[in-house]
Amino acid sequence: MDARQRAILLPGAILPADLAYADLLAALGDDVDAVAKELEVYAGAEPPPDYGLELEIQGILRTAEAAGFDRFHLVGYSGGGASSLAFAAKHPDRLQSLALLEPAWAGNEGLDPAEEALWSEFARIAELPPEELMAAFVRGQLAAGVEPPPPPPGPAPPWMATRPAGAAAFIRAFRAGELDLDALRRFRHPVYFALGGLSNPDYYAKTAERLSHLFPDFTLEVFDERHHFDPPHRIEPERLAASLRALWARAT
Repeated sequence: MDARQRAILLPGAILPADLAYADLLAALGDDVDAVAKELEVYAGAEPPPDYGLELEIQGILRTAEAAGFDRFHLVGYSGGGASSLAFAAKHPDRLQSLALLEPAWAGNEGLDPAEEALWSEFARIAELPPEELMAAFVRGQLAAGVEPPPPPPGPAPPWMATRPAGAAAFIRAFRAGELDLDALRRFRHPVYFALGGLSNPDYYAKTAERLSHLFPDFTLEVFDERHHFDPPHRIEPERLAASLRALWARAT
């Protein structure tokens, strides 16, 4: 019997899964049976008009079935983190643990005025032309005074053309979505949250604070020098891999 840990890893709305998680998968090594899964929002040339997180939940189920995973660890970053929370609320019996790398959404309940203002701004951003949307989308997720990362040299890869529509689809899905917080309060598996010290504190730090009061078994790790667009799974993969192994060792 294969004794390796089984995990599904979901990326955010920009980098494809294989690029986002290449370094973390290398750090985890061969003793982990891990699948880096692309988001369903990019399954077609454009997001479906009625896109919602239920599509991501069904995609996770299909991936688990194809991999032969009965129960597994779920790791999600940004939009993939929001999808992971939605999956945990609906299918807690399939999970052994939940690792959240700055999830882009954790429900619409209990937001303070600064968070409400942030989401109103994201709603405005979702309606911008593609050439303006991505810059504003990135800027809104960083702490004041933190410079956005420069674009990589050379022409943009083909997949980048789908990202403005995907980011906008996520924002609209979050604004219209509902998350079963009572189901998450009953979630008894360990939950880990990786927070960048340079990310927008009115977004990710407040999300971490709300989730810390929601989950019975919650661990927060702050990566002081990281922000949402130089996240630990790409910049500090060895440290994050060690944290995931510690989380998984506690899971049943």
